[in-house]
Amino acid sequence: MDTRSARPKGIALTDRQRIAWLRLIRSDNVGPATFRDLINHFGSAETALAALPELSARGGATRSIRIATETEAHRELEAAHRFGARFVGIGEPDYPQALKQIEGAPPLLAVKGNLSAATQPAAGIVGSRNASISGAKFAAMIAGECGRAGYAIVSGLARGIDTAAHRASLDTGTIAAMAGGLDQPYPPENAGLLNDIWNTNGLAVSEMPFGWEPRARDFPRRNRLIAGISLGVVVVEAAMRSGSLITARLAGEFGRLVFAVPGSPLDPRCHGTNGLLKDGAMIVTSPADVIDALAPLSQLDLFAVPVAEEPEHGGGFSLLPPDDTDRARITDALGPTPVEIDDIIRHTGLTASAVYLVLLELDLAGRLHRHAGGLVSLAMDG
Repeated sequence: MDTRSARPKGIALTDRQRIAWLRLIRSDNVGPATFRDLINHFGSAETALAALPELSARGGATRSIRIATETEAHRELEAAHRFGARFVGIGEPDYPQALKQIEGAPPLLAVKGNLSAATQPAAGIVGSRNASISGAKFAAMIAGECGRAGYAIVSGLARGIDTAAHRASLDTGTIAAMAGGLDQPYPPENAGLLNDIWNTNGLAVSEMPFGWEPRARDFPRRNRLIAGISLGVVVVEAAMRSGSLITARLAGEFGRLVFAVPGSPLDPRCHGTNGLLKDGAMIVTSPADVIDALAPLSQLDLFAVPVAEEPEHGGGFSLLPPDDTDRARITDALGPTPVEIDDIIRHTGLTASAVYLVLLELDLAGRLHRHAGGLVSLAMDG
């Protein structure tokens, strides 16, 4: 069954809003979760930007927070335009629908290629960089059949399994999630594949600035994109300690289906996939296993949930900040152990808005750690 659907609805950002969003996400101590909280609290990125210095100071920052300038934002937008790319906001129609609902979804994605791939339901395929011939062939078989069934194939542009999956789905739609900027493909030898992706029916996506060379810590962020864009992730050959298992773990945390291809117990490349099967992953011995399991999910409007958006003329709003006594109560309730925000609200007896505002202040001052599941802890070295 073909799963392609009409272009999703969404609210397009104005040029002014796009500049403000880019400035906000490129400013110090503003990650995706902080960005969302700032938009939800202040109503617009422009209002949030104006509030950053005061918020950071109230949170106990020891130096002024660096805020990205309009000139820097314009420069990055111009670099994207010269490169044939653009930035898509989380509330816009061309933003991948499943990705927008994960915890810490990037508010802006740099994209280049065929944007229709972002609106298709997607299946992730990942695996060993040092793939066997049979592993690469099977990955290509799954990608080809899933592509013909209407799924975009998401992978990480790496050697081996990723490369096989991308190449097999060039005609039907493939998405390359990148760890660095769109202009910094890794590994470099896959620059030709990347060129093929965005010149056919494929799309490349990145949350990193142009010119950003990927580092080791950037690859788990890329794996998060693969898991978030996909309805399910197929792992084909993975060692016990590999990025593919990180992608599978994230997929499970996001409520996605996790599939694994069984392999020989004598092949170290299969130890991770066999372990996934022991832990309850769905076994894959043919592409039909994936297509049949994903079919019910692709027919449901699973992701029609409000996300961070701002109206065209949103001016934001303001609330009186908590006083020093309330701020101390919230800070004292925190420690090095991650806790739920609801527990902080119950423990302090303060309003949710007061707690969230103080957490924003601490975050912007570099004194808060955010953890999976929405947990927070105090940075004891802050």
